[in-house]
Amino acid sequence: TDLRPLDILSEVVPAGRLARGMRVFQVQGMRGFQLSASKPRALGFPASRLFIHCDRFPEEFSIIITLRVLSIPSKRNEYVFTLMAEESPSVLVGLRYAPEKLHFLFWSQEHAGGWQTRVTFPNVSLSDNQWHTLILAVSGQSFSLTVDCSIPKDMVVETPFPASLSVKRASFYLGNRRRRKGVFTGLLRQLVLLPGADATPRICTAMNFKVAMLSVPTMLQDLPAKPVSNEVLEYPYETDTKVTLGSRPPCTKQEKAQFWFNASRRGLFLCNGSAWVSMLEVKHRLDYVEEYQNLVTNSETMGIEVFTIPKVGLFAATANRYTPPGSAIYKWTDGKFVPYQNIPTYQAQAWKYFTIGKKIFLAVANFEQNARGQEFSVIYKWSRRKEKFITYQRITTHSARDWEAFVIEGEAFLAVVNHREGNNHNVDSVIYRWNPRTGLFETNQTIPTSGAYDWEFFTIGPYSFLAVANTFNGTSTKIYSHIYIWLSGSFQLFQSILTFGAADWEVFHIGDRVFLAVANSHSYDSGMAAPSNFYAINSSIYELNITAQMFVKFQDLLTYSALDWEFFSVGDDSFLVVANSFDGFTFSVNSIIYRWQGYEGFVVAHHLPTVGCRDWEAFHTAEGSYLLYSSAKEPLSKVLKLKTT
Repeated sequence: TDLRPLDILSEVVPAGRLARGMRVFQVQGMRGFQLSASKPRALGFPASRLFIHCDRFPEEFSIIITLRVLSIPSKRNEYVFTLMAEESPSVLVGLRYAPEKLHFLFWSQEHAGGWQTRVTFPNVSLSDNQWHTLILAVSGQSFSLTVDCSIPKDMVVETPFPASLSVKRASFYLGNRRRRKGVFTGLLRQLVLLPGADATPRICTAMNFKVAMLSVPTMLQDLPAKPVSNEVLEYPYETDTKVTLGSRPPCTKQEKAQFWFNASRRGLFLCNGSAWVSMLEVKHRLDYVEEYQNLVTNSETMGIEVFTIPKVGLFAATANRYTPPGSAIYKWTDGKFVPYQNIPTYQAQAWKYFTIGKKIFLAVANFEQNARGQEFSVIYKWSRRKEKFITYQRITTHSARDWEAFVIEGEAFLAVVNHREGNNHNVDSVIYRWNPRTGLFETNQTIPTSGAYDWEFFTIGPYSFLAVANTFNGTSTKIYSHIYIWLSGSFQLFQSILTFGAADWEVFHIGDRVFLAVANSHSYDSGMAAPSNFYAINSSIYELNITAQMFVKFQDLLTYSALDWEFFSVGDDSFLVVANSFDGFTFSVNSIIYRWQGYEGFVVAHHLPTVGCRDWEAFHTAEGSYLLYSSAKEPLSKVLKLKTT
């Protein structure tokens, strides 16, 4: 089980030198090798370079390939790789692609009378000019092919793979069988042999399965750094750069290094694999905020989630208080949010949108029991056929307040905040891990919390953190909230910060600086004299001190039962907006937008009239930038437009 992956592709380019007949070509933000048919032997190397201590091909193994296949004629076959003895034209081991089929070839003299055995996987469609990752797992008579981590295609054949296949005086050939005919015409990015193991669990944990990596040659990895002065790039490559016009397109690894021209903002943007980076843009500055849309909701709204489903549109989910009619999902249509789908919920507190591979999910945190006395929160899955969210998994929760979704080391997690169980506020909140085999979330870790309201996940360099906002321990709101760090497969306590009815954490970056803001909702202690105002208290912003390896207080801001922070940017300017909900006398309280002023910290920029403000969400469309706030005291949320100069 500890056998290392054998990178066949890297052996063809030792020391980063391209063999004759090879070029590096970039498509959809990913780089691969393009092969030439002129010198097929130049694309080979002795098998002894991989099999150093043993001259036998492994009996059980996986082959992992990431490739981009071009459309080929119906009767044409192309070889991805072959292993051939020097004195024979026969293929010892090989992989061959034909339209809609994949053939795995092997030589087994002892079982097949010296004939080549072919295992054919039908209905394998790769000729769509997209990147795909294939995993071929071989064990005896069993052969399994997984394409982009979908359902495996399993085959059992009469002739098993040989238990002792000699590779003496044999060589691997990349994209050919030592002849010009049948050379692979697409792009190869990854070709790895993993002895003794099924590689599927190792590969099928990444969020983008099509380009999942086990081992990729250095020159095919991320783009080289910008050269200094007249230094040339270490690995020259070609690319099919294109510029997309219109509304904001998705920016994933598929679109890496592509450009987008935003006509409305007069800006040119480059996709870095996760976000659009401004290359040339007229810089906007926030001038004022105007009311844009009154969004009538089913009932009071405890939380909102704005998200985009690729190729479908922009949506907002409201977590509404009462059932019926439950909570609602709205779709941005003709510049407004319009009702799209109703979902039964039970005093819903929050929604969380997340994806796992191609699967799209939306989780709701239910605070109360249903009509049958059952208490659970629900994960919904987007149905592409119905274009609706449908029930996927129910999870038992206890007065759930919030969900947080995140990925660590390629594994997907979902954490729920349990607020209380009966009258006991000191309960465990739970972190669930996605099991790709069962397609379900399973309990991974429990963490003690006290009347908790919120989880906030963030990363700093290679480290992953999870902060919990503890609100009430049964007697006091003056309690410690905790920050946990991921170490050795679980979250461990990193730092504790004294908070006052903490309702939200918000992490954000300004330049190289990392900040963490807490929304303190009220100050109450059964053993202390009542303050003049429970709700007019400071919320605090902390900054990461690298030297001390901890967050230290940066700034206090006076808030009024603050329930949420939201960070957003306009042009080069950074802002924080706070959800002030109650000042001790009325729920009609101004929420505040603070502008980042460098040395001065955050200063008041705008006062926004709100009623029982519970949550803020910032979002962007081709028409501009907006803020959406939810009211926990009236069935009306508001969309505000940021007017810029």
